[in-house]
Amino acid sequence: MDVSLFDYELPEELIAAEPLPRGASRMMLVRRDTGTVEHSKFADILSFIDANTTVVLNESRVLPARFFGKKGTGGAVEFLFLGARPDGTSDTLAKSSKQLRPGEIVTLNSGDTVEIIERIGESCRIRTSFPAAAMPAYLERHGDMPLPPYILKRRGEKRSRPEDRAAYQTVYAGGAGSVAAPTAGLHFTDTLLEQLRERTGGHVERVTLHVGIGTFMPVKVDRVEEHVMHREFYHIAPEAAARLNADKAAGRRILAVGTTTVRTLETAAADGMLAAGGGSSQLFIYPGYTFRFVDAMLTNFHLPRSTLIMMVSAFAGYDLTMQAYQKAVAERYRFFSYGDCMLIL
Repeated sequence: MDVSLFDYELPEELIAAEPLPRGASRMMLVRRDTGTVEHSKFADILSFIDANTTVVLNESRVLPARFFGKKGTGGAVEFLFLGARPDGTSDTLAKSSKQLRPGEIVTLNSGDTVEIIERIGESCRIRTSFPAAAMPAYLERHGDMPLPPYILKRRGEKRSRPEDRAAYQTVYAGGAGSVAAPTAGLHFTDTLLEQLRERTGGHVERVTLHVGIGTFMPVKVDRVEEHVMHREFYHIAPEAAARLNADKAAGRRILAVGTTTVRTLETAAADGMLAAGGGSSQLFIYPGYTFRFVDAMLTNFHLPRSTLIMMVSAFAGYDLTMQAYQKAVAERYRFFSYGDCMLIL
């Protein structure tokens, strides 16, 4: 399957640079059974969720994972933290005007230092002057929210704003570990979550998938089947897995909020029912995939040629997905992380 099949034309002004108030976005309704597309508002989502629906959220919290420094020559360096290793080093993506070399020392804006251990392309393994295990705490103090580059480009800015600390985070975020937001969840308010619990009889569950570079890295091959996903950590608590398995067996509709929730559930349901616990998911979902657990999906609009639009195409069908995207452009929906959403039933 050619990657170009998942391309579409998007006017730059439709890329949302600012978030609307939570719950104020538009929502496209895509019905797989009739092959139809309708237009609604996210505030009306309860109209499409009945008492027989179980809603599943990804509660991963976004780390302020970008941090900055300078080389001895004065050249600027930008890092994106991806995770710590047992040997005390950390994995990052790094950008600099000239190639970083092993052994080079970068002085961070905080005054701490980084030693470059290994550099392959943009991937950069580093050792900080403080323990690698302290990186999350360091980032909370000194880090910058990892807004997608297209938002910063639209704003004409190089860093996030203080208000993005709250805006680029779901209201139900739990443990930190993501380097990008599970954006479908950004639409929810505490009030709506409580209404969801009432509507579904308390059937609102949480899982965790820490969003890594596997979610947002571009597909660089020509054939979809040749793309290899990066690994992302996920976890499902035993109690949540038991409840979700009971709901699925009882015929309840499983509504996954976001592609990361879909990936978590489908990874854990390799045998048809969820296995509790966690691990690393490298699951790549594209047309031809048979879904094992998820019955409905809430998702934002995704970049052309991305693994995420491929997942949506696998779920809704390729033709219906591309038709929906064409209509979203024509109707001037707001796209990507701070944009509008799509409910696929």
